[in-house]
Amino acid sequence: MKYRGIIVEESLVDNRILNNMDILKVKITSAENKDDRWHLFEVDMEENKMENLSKQIIEGWYAHFWHGMGMNFETVDIIIVFTNKIFKFNYMDKKTWEEVIEYGKKLNISSEELDFHIFGI
Repeated sequence: MKYRGIIVEESLVDNRILNNMDILKVKITSAENKDDRWHLFEVDMEENKMENLSKQIIEGWYAHFWHGMGMNFETVDIIIVFTNKIFKFNYMDKKTWEEVIEYGKKLNISSEELDFHIFGI
C-alpha cells in the first residue's frame, strides 16, 4: 500500500535514498542562516520500503507517512519511521499516539515536533 509522507533531507544518513522515491513536492524552509534550513520532500512510498528507510534516518529524527484521508479522518493510518523503529497508528485515536510520542521524547524530540501533520508541505 502506498503512503504519502514527508522526509526532511537533513534527517538522512545518505540523501541518495531520495533518488528511489516518487517525489511530489520539495520545500526549503526560509531560515536566514542556511545551516538552519530544512529541505522537505513530500513523497509517495510503499509501506514495504519503510524498513529500508528506517536504516537511513539519523537518530533523533523521523519521517512520517499517512494513508486514507478523504472526508473521513477516522480511517487515516499514520506510520512514523525512526532509526530502526517503525510505529503505525490511527490519526484520530489520540490514545494510539501515546507510545510513539513517548518514544520520540526519549530521543529528545520536542512535543511540538511530534504533531504528525498530514496535509503535506
